[in-house]
Amino acid sequence: MLIDLFLTFLMVGLVSFGGGYAMIPVIQEEALHRHHWMNAEQLSDIVAVAGMSPGPIATNIAVAIGFQTAGPLGAITASFAMILPSLAIIVLVGKFFSRFRENELVKSSFLGLRPTIAGMIAYAAIVFAQNSGLNTTITFSWFTWSQIVIFAGSLVALVFLRKHPFSVIVISGLVGIALYG
Repeated sequence: MLIDLFLTFLMVGLVSFGGGYAMIPVIQEEALHRHHWMNAEQLSDIVAVAGMSPGPIATNIAVAIGFQTAGPLGAITASFAMILPSLAIIVLVGKFFSRFRENELVKSSFLGLRPTIAGMIAYAAIVFAQNSGLNTTITFSWFTWSQIVIFAGSLVALVFLRKHPFSVIVISGLVGIALYG
């Protein structure tokens, strides 16, 4: 089990371009479909808690999955495997990036990666919404509409009103208690 956790999160860490949210589809594929460590609802709960917790979301998810799968040693194994590739790559990139950052191929590759990362983040958001119980059919339930309103309100607060993410999280949690508690 520990070897599977290590190899899985080492691979996730190796392909972790675009930050933690962009890695959620990869983690979902591995944890749900390949290893069957949990179901979609459990992963959605982990993602929600990991997003509210301090630190990088993907590492928080790795810790939670590792802990759920193999206890404290699983949490340590998964988190170490997750950060190892980034640590190694950043050390190497830090050493050589100043020489290559003006290279046209390097610049062009970053321009190609940016929209892909945005797409991966959007995909993660859609999957997370579906796993959270949002109805994707034409007839929306009260629950679906309430979730859309919370989403839209959070988006407006973050993008247009420039509210701090922590305050948006707290207020959304309180709204959840008021609506669903």
